[in-house]
Amino acid sequence: MSDRVISLSGVLVWTAENRFKAMRDFYVNVLGLIPRSDRDRFVNFEWGCQRLTISVHEGVSYSNQDPLRLMINLEVTDIYATSERLRDNGVVFLRMPEQEPWGGWISTFHDPDGNTLQLLQVPRKSLS
Repeated sequence: MSDRVISLSGVLVWTAENRFKAMRDFYVNVLGLIPRSDRDRFVNFEWGCQRLTISVHEGVSYSNQDPLRLMINLEVTDIYATSERLRDNGVVFLRMPEQEPWGGWISTFHDPDGNTLQLLQVPRKSLS
């Protein structure tokens, strides 16, 4: 079928001009994401065909007033080590690493604009 959505190509997080530096610094310096493109008012990260972009939008003037409306999951291989590194960098977790009934692990926190993010560690597939 040619009329279907075939993939998620990216997520764009809008922020206010006066909040962009804090958002950019959080994603680059605290989370440790490596920018694909980094300009005034715009930073973009890429994993294969998927992109996460933080950019300024003139219609946004304050932090997120409804932080559960959207949740960004960031996949990690060691949720405990990543959570510890982020805590050491000042991230306050809403939920520490915890295993879900489906076998994966998650931990939850906010970015400087109040958007909800989760670390996600998917269960390893057995080789049997």
